[in-house]
Parts: sequence; C-alpha cells; structure tokens
Amino acid sequence: MKSQGSAAKPRNPTKSIPKLRPVSWQLKRFQYAKRACRFTSCIAFFNILNELNDYAGQREVVAEEMAHRVYGELMRYAHDLKTERKMHLQEGRKAQQYLDMCWKQMDNSKKKFERECREAEKAQQSYERLDNDTNATKADVEKAKQQLNLRTHMADENKNEYAAQLQNFNGEQHKHFYVVIPQIYKQLQEMDERRTIKLSECYRGFADSERKVIPIISKCLEGMILAAKSVDERRDSQMVVDSFKSGFEPPGDFPFEDFSQHIYRTVSDGTISASKQESGKVDAKTTVGKAKGKLWLFGKKPKGPALEDFSHLPPEQRRKKLQQRIDELNRELQKESDQKEALNKMKDVYEKNPQMGDPGSLQPKLAETMNNIDRLRMEIHKNEAWLSEVEGKTGGRGDRRHSSDINHLVTQGRESPEGSYTDDANQEVRGPPQQHGHHNEFDDEFEDDDPLPAIGHCKAIYPFDGHNEGTLAMKEGEVLYIIEEDKGDGWTRARRQNGS
Repeated sequence: MKSQGSAAKPRNPTKSIPKLRPVSWQLKRFQYAKRACRFTSCIAFFNILNELNDYAGQREVVAEEMAHRVYGELMRYAHDLKTERKMHLQEGRKAQQYLDMCWKQMDNSKKKFERECREAEKAQQSYERLDNDTNATKADVEKAKQQLNLRTHMADENKNEYAAQLQNFNGEQHKHFYVVIPQIYKQLQEMDERRTIKLSECYRGFADSERKVIPIISKCLEGMILAAKSVDERRDSQMVVDSFKSGFEPPGDFPFEDFSQHIYRTVSDGTISASKQESGKVDAKTTVGKAKGKLWLFGKKPKGPALEDFSHLPPEQRRKKLQQRIDELNRELQKESDQKEALNKMKDVYEKNPQMGDPGSLQPKLAETMNNIDRLRMEIHKNEAWLSEVEGKTGGRGDRRHSSDINHLVTQGRESPEGSYTDDANQEVRGPPQQHGHHNEFDDEFEDDDPLPAIGHCKAIYPFDGHNEGTLAMKEGEVLYIIEEDKGDGWTRARRQNGS
C-alpha cells in the first residue's frame, strides 16, 4: 500500500537525449575540398557528410517531437499529479487527525469516569465507616451519605459520557479504516494507474516519432552505402599517376670500365681505350646526376624560384601548366575580341546617329582593347613556342595556334587530369582552369545570363528621363546591353543589367 501512495517523480527525458550539433559547419569546411579534390574517396566522403547532415536533421525532428509530445507533456502531467497527490495525502492526514481527536475525547471521558468511580468508592467507604461508628454524630453520617449520593450520580453521568464517546470512537474508527482510508488509497491507486497510462502513451509517441523518420534515415544510410561503393581505387591511383607523371626518360646503363687494360695495352691501344673510358665516365656521371635530381618522390625536391616557362618542372607537368596557361590566354583573347567587336558596332551606331553619342569617345577603349589583344597574342605565341619545345616540335605553330583558338569555343582539347597537384604551392594544379579565374572589370560588368543574346554594350553619356512610351530612362554612366541595333529610325533596343 505504501508503494501505491507514492508517485515516482518523472525523470527528465532531455537529459538522456544528447544535443546534436549540426554538421553544416563541417560541410562548409569541405566545400573547398570537394571543388579542389576530385578523388572518388573525397567525393564519397563529402556525399556521406551530406547524408549525415540529413540524418542529423531527422534526429533533430525526433528531438523536437520528444520535447513537445514527451517531455513537455510529462512535465505538465507531473505537475498535475503532484497537486492531486498532495490533496489526497492531505485528506488522509485530516481523517487521521479526526480519528485521533475522537480517541482523545473517548480517552478523556474514560479517565474522568474512572476518577469519578474511585471518588464514589471512597465516599462509600467513608459513609460505611461513619455509619458503623457509634461515636459519629447523625449529622456526620447524613453528610457522608449526601457525599456518596453526589459521587455516585457523577460517576453514573461520566459512565454514560464514556459509553457515548466509546461508541462514537468505535464508529469513526470503523469508518476510518473501512471507508475513508480505502477511498484515499483507491484514489492514489487510480492516480498512479493514470500516470502509468500516460507513460505508456509517451513511450508510444516516442516510437511513432522514430517510426516517421525511419524511411528518410534508411535513405540516408543507403546513400552512404552508395557513396562507399562509388569509391574507385584504380581511378584515384590513375589520377595520382597523371598528376605526378614527370615525363623523364629512365637513365641509361652504366658502361663497363676495364681498369686492367693499362697492364697489357700498347701505347696506341691505351690511348684509344683511355679516351673511350673518359668519355664513358662523363656520360655516366651526367646521366646519374640528372636522374638523382629528378626523383622528387624519394629524394629532396629541388629548390629554386618558379620560372615563367615552367622549366623548373618535369616535362609532363610543364606541358600541363603551359597548356593550361594557353587555354586561359585564349579565353581572355576571345573576351577581348568580343569586346572589340561590340565597341566597333557601337562606333558604327554613333557614326550613323551622332545624337546617340560621340564615336571619338570610344577610341581610347578601342585602343586599350587592341593593345590587350596584341599582348595576349604575344603571350600565346611565346607559351606555344615553349609547349612545342616540350613536345619536341620545331615548327607547326600555325596548326597549334589554330587548335588553341578553338579551345575557347569547345571543351578543352588538352585538358589536364582533374585533381592534379604537386608538392610545391607554385606548382599546384587543381583541376581544369575555371573561366572566372581571370575576369577583368569589363567582363564582370557585362556578364549576362539573360536568354536574350546581347550584341553589344553601351554606356550612357548623358541622362535621359524616358517619359515617353517605349523609351528607357537612363542615368549618366549607366551601362546597358544592346539586344537590337538601330534599323535606321534612330532607336536602339537595349536592356538594363537587372533585366528590364
């Protein structure tokens, strides 16, 4: 019965649920690593992080469900149970106090009746002694008799009072132990049963929360398994081979040096052998010296500044670097050519319609663009000459120039392996060169992703209010895209950079 009257204090569920730290910060840390490293193991690891992020999100959903449906509900219900339990225990204490009060009244009446009976007995003994005494006066006997009658009467009254109190206490005691206390214990038992039912509902709610996220968690785990299966060790090792391939030729065999020839040789033979021997020694040392300086993996890496022609690199790495630079220069050349064409179109428009602008204002920009084009062509020519030297070609610049000019219109014809890198920071190659690597200010300003093609660009020299229908308001210095040139009516269709 004692266990039924005490309700267990609900344990805080959140203490057993660790707070999950979101892995978005880890994903941000590996964003650059994913772009820089193209190994299948790195890509699989990043995919696992993505799946782990989704997995953690589902755990957060379960934690929120636990906080609302389990923890919050349990805390509210525990408060209600505490109040109800306190009320029932207070009722039990009141019933016990009332029973104690009845017992005390009964005990007092009992003691009083007992005392009166002893007094009455003393009065009777005193009366009998005086009545038997011949020397006692009649007045003393009469007084003793009156005292006996008084005590006897008081004893009878206390007897009746004691009987009434005893009957009342027995009734209250029977009611206390057979009605009041069982009722209180029953209420406490019902309260504890409701608590147990509530715990069962919370357990079911937790299981339901877990069941809801099981399909998504299963997909996350399947994604992790697929990411693990996508690791290709041969492809990764081949990427490493392509990245570190030097292009060096293996050293030749050491010649045999016969030191016994000077014993039996003639003068003429000794001279010839000595010359051969000396020439063989020089070739061997030269070959060994070259080979020792090129085995960077097992030896010390040569120190020195990075040269413009990448001659400090092995032949294959040098070829990749030169080809990468040529591709970047070709892209820049194409941009400068597009800019030159746009400026020429704008100049023609200004010459046909002087009110649109001054053609002479475009001349400095045209001159600058032409200088950039010439500079880029010289750089391309110089790097192609170095590339031809690496590939062992003495001529054919026109053919290589033609193939290089096409590279900016199609995919790279000589794309270096993705994920190429070396130990040196200056020699690091991080995959195919990105187009945004050498954006100049002009390219950033006129970069257009609108589906309508822009045939040129223009800059407003004067402000224009554009109140008339079909006109475009312009501010001085605002750059616009030309999407349709003047058809002879003096108007040109243009578009702002925001698309209007």
